[in-house]
Amino acid sequence: MQRHLYRFFIELTNKRWSSRLLERYTSSSVSKPMIRPFIKAYRINEEEMAHPADHYQTLHDFFIRQLLPEARVIEYGKNQVVSPVDALLAETGVITSHCEIVVKEKPYSVAEMLGSREKAADYENGTFLVFYLSPGHYHRIHSPIDGQVTETWALGRHSYPVNSPGLKYGKAPLAKNYREITELTFEGGKLAVVKVGAMFVNSIERSHNRPTWKQGEEVAYFNFGSTVVLLFEPGTFRLNEQLAVPCEVKVGETVGTFA
Repeated sequence: MQRHLYRFFIELTNKRWSSRLLERYTSSSVSKPMIRPFIKAYRINEEEMAHPADHYQTLHDFFIRQLLPEARVIEYGKNQVVSPVDALLAETGVITSHCEIVVKEKPYSVAEMLGSREKAADYENGTFLVFYLSPGHYHRIHSPIDGQVTETWALGRHSYPVNSPGLKYGKAPLAKNYREITELTFEGGKLAVVKVGAMFVNSIERSHNRPTWKQGEEVAYFNFGSTVVLLFEPGTFRLNEQLAVPCEVKVGETVGTFA
C-alpha cells in the first residue's frame, strides 16, 4: 500500500506543467529570497563558494554554484579513481551475471539503464558505484579518471525522485529516469558514467564536448539534485578499503584503484 500511495502522488505531481512552474520559479528573481534559507537548511559552507551568496540572482544560479579552486583537492594518479561529485556514496557492489545491480535491496537492469543488452554485457560481473546528491550538495560533475570519450547518449523522458524513498518505492528511477551516459576508455578497460536526472527537471548540462576527459576537470552539471552511477568492466576496479559505504565523499577523493 505504501509503495502504491508513493507512486500515485509522484505521478500526480511530476507532470510537464509542474516541472515548468518549478523551473520558472527557481530561474526567476522572485526565488532570490530563498537562497539564505536554503543555505541554512542544508548547512552549506559559504567559505568554499566561488562567490558570496548575494552574488546569485536566482535560486537556480545558486544551485549550480561553482567552488573556489582550492576548495577541492584532486588526488591525481594514473591508477586512481576519484569521486566525480560531492555526494553520499550510497551503494557499491557487483553487477550480476544477469546484468543487474541491487540498490536499496531492489534490482535494477543495467541493460535498461544503458539502453541495450549489448552495451550492458561489457559490464557483466563488473563493479558499480552509486553517488546520491542531495539538494544541498555542490552539483557540478568532474571526471573520475583520464579517459577517451567513445560515446555519449541520452535516454528517458521523465524523472522521478532518486532519494531513499524514491529508490525503494519508485519505478526503477536509476534505469528509467532521464539520463545521459558517457562511456570512457582507459588503459585498463572501459567505464560508463551514468548521470541520472532528478524529479521535475530533466536537465544535465555539459561543460564541454571534448573527446578527452582529464581527471578532476569539470565535465557537466545538474540543474537539480540527482545521482551519478559508475559502471566498471569486470576485473578493472578495486574499491578503496578505507571507505565504509554508505559514506560522504567529495570531488577528487580516491574511491578506488584500477586492478
